[in-house]
Amino acid sequence: MTGPLPPAHETPGTSEPGTGSAVPDSVPPVRPPAPDSPAPVSAPQAPPLPPVQYGPPPGYAVPQAGYGVPPAARYAYPQGMPPGAAPPPYRWVPLAPDGRPLAGFGDRLLAFLIDTAILTAVSMVLFVPLVIVWISTMMTEVTRMQTSIDRGETSVGPDFTFFLGYLAVWLGMMAIIMIVGYVYLVEMSWKSGQTVGKRAMKLAVVPIAPGTPRTRGMFVKRWLVERVAGAFIPFFSYVDGLWQLWDKPFQQCLHDKAAQTVVVKIG
Repeated sequence: MTGPLPPAHETPGTSEPGTGSAVPDSVPPVRPPAPDSPAPVSAPQAPPLPPVQYGPPPGYAVPQAGYGVPPAARYAYPQGMPPGAAPPPYRWVPLAPDGRPLAGFGDRLLAFLIDTAILTAVSMVLFVPLVIVWISTMMTEVTRMQTSIDRGETSVGPDFTFFLGYLAVWLGMMAIIMIVGYVYLVEMSWKSGQTVGKRAMKLAVVPIAPGTPRTRGMFVKRWLVERVAGAFIPFFSYVDGLWQLWDKPFQQCLHDKAAQTVVVKIG
């Protein structure tokens, strides 16, 4: 005869001592619930920036020795040219040692013509007394020669004082030109590096060595080579002015080389 059945909530197994309740033969261990934490997600990697580009964009020629790149903030992409971007609309220009663009031949020629017109106008005003003296001397000599002819004299010619007067007037004009040129091109310009013509064309004379201050001596050398030598040596002015066209890398004229200066754009 079978004994009494265990209650419905009891299952056969081992009973814990003193409890009278049955424990299952195999019970999986109880683990604490895992904290709610999102699964690790790998952050997207940003594409690397293109290398910084300060050279010419694709399609542009590499500048010659001594030529540089205009400021990147104005002319180039500071982080390099993005893919598919068009090159910036600029042309490569030669730079002075301090990084500023050098003045072109056309700008320097226009500045020279403006300064020459001013010097000529001032000199002509100062020439007036000499011209009056010269005309008066010439008229006196012509009157004397005409009187000698009327008297029937056979040997009639200009007096020696006539040539001395002409020489004195010519020397006086040359002195005026040199003095006016010195005051205008040296004393009125060496501190700022600009004449009226250069200021109109936004040019300035600077020492070729960066950080070197302008001095009066530099501008005296420029004046001696450009104006004094040009006034007495035939064709020297043309050679001096055109020298810029083939001088590399700083496009200097001969008077620039003598004074160790360059002419730069400032605007």
